[in-house]
Amino acid sequence: MGVFQRSLLLTLLMSFAFSLPVWADMSEPLRRIPVLDAGRVKPFETFAQESLQLLYGRDKFKGRQAPEVVFSWMMFPEEWDKIEFVEVRHSGVREALGLEGRKIHYSPEELFRNERLALIFTELSTQREKDPKLNPYFQAVQKLENQLTLYQVVKLGRFVGLAPIEGEENWAWVIQLSGELREAFDGIMASFAQAALAKVREEGEAYQQAIAEMNLSVDRFIELARAEDPENYADPRKIQVEMHYNSFKPIMWSWILYLAGALVLLLSMNFSSSRLYKVSWLLILLGFALHTYGQLLRSAITGRPPVTNMYETVVWVPWGMMVLAMLWEWMYKNRVVLLVSSLVSTFTLILTFLSPTVLDPTLHPLEPVLVSNFWLITHVLVITISYAGFFLAFGLGDLSLWYHLRDEKGYAKAINELTQAMYRAIQFGVVLLAAGTILGGIWADYSWGRYWGWDPKETWALIALLGYLALLHARLVGWVKNFGMAVGSVLAFSLVIMAWYGVNFVLGAGLHSYGFGAGGVEWVSGFVALHVLYVVYVATVRHFFPKQT
Repeated sequence: MGVFQRSLLLTLLMSFAFSLPVWADMSEPLRRIPVLDAGRVKPFETFAQESLQLLYGRDKFKGRQAPEVVFSWMMFPEEWDKIEFVEVRHSGVREALGLEGRKIHYSPEELFRNERLALIFTELSTQREKDPKLNPYFQAVQKLENQLTLYQVVKLGRFVGLAPIEGEENWAWVIQLSGELREAFDGIMASFAQAALAKVREEGEAYQQAIAEMNLSVDRFIELARAEDPENYADPRKIQVEMHYNSFKPIMWSWILYLAGALVLLLSMNFSSSRLYKVSWLLILLGFALHTYGQLLRSAITGRPPVTNMYETVVWVPWGMMVLAMLWEWMYKNRVVLLVSSLVSTFTLILTFLSPTVLDPTLHPLEPVLVSNFWLITHVLVITISYAGFFLAFGLGDLSLWYHLRDEKGYAKAINELTQAMYRAIQFGVVLLAAGTILGGIWADYSWGRYWGWDPKETWALIALLGYLALLHARLVGWVKNFGMAVGSVLAFSLVIMAWYGVNFVLGAGLHSYGFGAGGVEWVSGFVALHVLYVVYVATVRHFFPKQT
């Protein structure tokens, strides 16, 4: 490397380190390059966001877009080795490595030079041989291993496939490019470096010229890569759709509109305003439209229904809940049901943004057992939409308990209406859960050669079904009144949580291994425990300190 090149790199990385002003379109040419990663063709933007999210914990670094940051790992590895951006959040891992202080981001150099790093990776390898199901500490060690491995392969130019190789399924890495493809990619790197230097020097004209050259180099590279194997190269329409999905973030806008609609609806109830009521409906319908649009985009990108992992079901269930609530509002004009559904949907969708490491939004190819879209639609969609009814009943039960706590007689009318809505929502859920369980048995025979095998997922689905059937029958024969219905709706939802989350993220056992994940156990356990305490508290107050109207 020449003196001028080294000076350029040092100047550029100083700008990264001290967070100089960012020009937003630096990443624009890079983001649209098709790449093959993890068995799927995607825009470079998606790979970069996923990579930066894994290493740094966010999809931007100090205001810089992910494609710019990840591309620079390959170009300027010596400088990035010194920057603290690798997230090590687990306190046990930091303690095992002897990392002092409260910071959670460390430089790759600091981690690679740590004498204890090889030891904990050896322990991880030994643990994986003993038991594939790792405890939270070893899950954190495994994440660190993945972070450092990814960073290393990016540095070495072996991170993603950039161009098809004739007669092979894999695409060529950066270091495997040759001929015109290599020249075109070198042109991308040269113009990227020129743009970066112009940005640091705040030379606007030179910067725009470098960006224009980078766009031309990217266009030429894509054209040459497509010529290698036109049939197996990326569909430009899908690349554009995925880039739009990444930048627009329709699911985020949907919960924002749901929350705004819920607040306006609450005001309309307090002030008996028909105008505010119409505004709330408009906001909620816009939120629902964006919620639907986001799932349609995800389906268009993957070519399958968006219900194949925990993240997708957590987005899908509130969609079904909003359908139920809007139908109920249209038929019975009970604004409370729509209010509760909007708030619960907001809470659920916010979780997908707050915990991307647990609810991984990455678009993965289907597992072989899920390839049949017919069974995916008939079984998984039906099972998960049943959870929408149970989740709605859970939210209504929470509110009903609050009414019982405040003044059971004074809120008698509202309690009766909530109980009726809970009963109907549970009926809806039970019918679909039963149908989904039966269809799952047919799919199990198709995939595994048996209808029922007491797999943990199957067993907990049955337990949830029987629990809600018991609640419905108890209500039907009069054993359970309004208060018991509210208590049952809240507590029975823990069965759904176990079937939905617990089997995959806590037990981690059974044939449904394609749905396994890790993380969030303490938060989910706390959520369940908090509601158990809430039920106990309301029951205690109601029994020992009844209020008189």
